[in-house]
Amino acid sequence: MADKKTKKIICTSFLKGRNHDFKLFKESKVHLCLSTKMQADTGYQGLQKIHGNTEMPKKKSKKHPLSKADKQQNRIISSERVLIENIIRKIKIFRMIAEKYRNRRKRFAMRVNLIAAFYNRTIDLGLK
Repeated sequence: MADKKTKKIICTSFLKGRNHDFKLFKESKVHLCLSTKMQADTGYQGLQKIHGNTEMPKKKSKKHPLSKADKQQNRIISSERVLIENIIRKIKIFRMIAEKYRNRRKRFAMRVNLIAAFYNRTIDLGLK
């Protein structure tokens, strides 16, 4: 989870093995105020039932293509989410998340949190 204004990572959460994004979010038990606007990708289908102030792109299907208004709304959401995707990209530069992790599982969360702290510190110092 990251803040769009400050571009800082707020919190991280992990589970063993491969898990769906929405399952990870539910099990992390992160509580958000209803006034907090949340933007998520389509991997979080069903999040709108839990948090009412959620923006999510609409999906198309064969029988229900998107209207021009839906496509425009998806474009707006994706242009706002690009900031968060850039944060994820900068974390993946460390290659620990981007590739298969081959060290002790117990230390994975600690190491990712250290990377997040390092990233937040570079934001504080104005480094890119």
